[in-house]
Amino acid sequence: MKRMIALTLALALLAPLNVLAQTYIVDPSHTTIEFKVKNMGLMYVKGVFEKFKGTVDIDEADITKSKVDVSIETASLNTGINKRDNHLRSADFFDVAKFPAMTFVSTKVEGGTDKDKLKVTGNLTIKGIAKPITLTVEGPKSLQGNLKLGASAAATTNRQDFGVSWGWMISDEVFITINTELVKQ
Repeated sequence: MKRMIALTLALALLAPLNVLAQTYIVDPSHTTIEFKVKNMGLMYVKGVFEKFKGTVDIDEADITKSKVDVSIETASLNTGINKRDNHLRSADFFDVAKFPAMTFVSTKVEGGTDKDKLKVTGNLTIKGIAKPITLTVEGPKSLQGNLKLGASAAATTNRQDFGVSWGWMISDEVFITINTELVKQ
């Protein structure tokens, strides 16, 4: 009986710890991962990645302990023009046969003065090369009583940093925008 009481007490004390960090998955049907890059110095070429998966662990007690882990299928890129998409999938750009995924794994989460704005720094790995980038995140905002969360993120990176160096007419600066719905697990 004493063991049962001790076990119950121990579980009761640990229970709040389980509530602090919640795991959410990225909902692919309510998420867009977009990029745009200037071509010939005149116009932007825009595209999306259509296949991805990820988890976000949110620690509500200490947001800086939260974590993000996302994997994107590089072959799933779509700019709306098959010939261009096939070239982007080639060794000139993403080399999807050799590097079928790119990843983002957070290393630091910082809260700002506005509780709905965060800076999420992590390693973006493209073509086997990992470089730190920082996402400016708006949210996460509660939807359906914390069963779902919504967030938007944006970052800018240099394609040359990842060995994506083909094409002198293409800007090195790539803009990334993410709009996501997260579903509680």
